[in-house]
Amino acid sequence: MTSQTLRIRGLLLLLAAALMLASATVGAADAEADAAPLFINLITDDPHRAHMALSFGQKQLALGHPLTVFLNDRGVLIAAKQGAERFGLHQEIIAELLTAGAKVIVCPMCMQHYGVAEADLLDGLAVGNPKLTGGALFAPDTRTLTW
Repeated sequence: MTSQTLRIRGLLLLLAAALMLASATVGAADAEADAAPLFINLITDDPHRAHMALSFGQKQLALGHPLTVFLNDRGVLIAAKQGAERFGLHQEIIAELLTAGAKVIVCPMCMQHYGVAEADLLDGLAVGNPKLTGGALFAPDTRTLTW
């Protein structure tokens, strides 16, 4: 073999190794993105919009994305037991989300504003605080959506 042929083979091997390394790095980044947490900021008590948010979150949780739903502003009304007639479907989805491992956090300031007491909340919901809510919102690679 000539020295030029050896050089070409060496360059081809180096190129092949670089491509393998690059593809492994992209694969790892894709795997991280695939498991990115989702933080849904649910600010509405509009039944259709709230259903869209909760259903979207439910599907993403099933795909492996850790899910936090933050019931904020008028969204706190969905969390109240006395809202069962209007929000029965939503409350069922929330119960399913909790069973599947999602976190549902309720804004305490909004609860106070709309007259929702902690005792009125559905079972399993957490009243927010800066550490709890911020911990979910600012977790690495978290994606956020608002309805």
